[in-house]
Amino acid sequence: MRTLIALVIASLLALAAIAIAQPTVPNLPFHDSLRGTTPIGEETRAPLLAPTENKDVIRGLNYAQQPPTIPHKIDNYQLDKNANRCLACHARSRVEESGAVPVAVSHYMDREGMVSGHLSPRRYFCTQCHVPQADTKPLVGNTFVAVEDIKRQPASKNQKR
Repeated sequence: MRTLIALVIASLLALAAIAIAQPTVPNLPFHDSLRGTTPIGEETRAPLLAPTENKDVIRGLNYAQQPPTIPHKIDNYQLDKNANRCLACHARSRVEESGAVPVAVSHYMDREGMVSGHLSPRRYFCTQCHVPQADTKPLVGNTFVAVEDIKRQPASKNQKR
């Protein structure tokens, strides 16, 4: 019984010593992948935005049904439930005078596939799918090849047919 009490007291003393001990903090500057070396108590500075491409050049699509990118700046465009600045040029009734690409017929279809005379509410907010491009270097490498561009490789001797 005495050994059990001694064991319990020794365990409690060991736990108390661990609880009192201060953790050792490395003497290195704090570095967080999102904050960088900015101390926790200070605000980080937002990175500069890359300039938006403004070339009005239509890019090719990489796959069927890919939404085209926006080839011009859309800074300060009003795009909310009250107004859609994109339609000032891209509405089918305005493309002749603006020279812009018209909104696709698919944007006038409802969920049941019925075509109406006005833009479908689910297609009203253009930037859900269409995005402007920044004039910058890619962050990561890209080896994407469209399926049409893939050439058949000759079968190696070890492959079975």
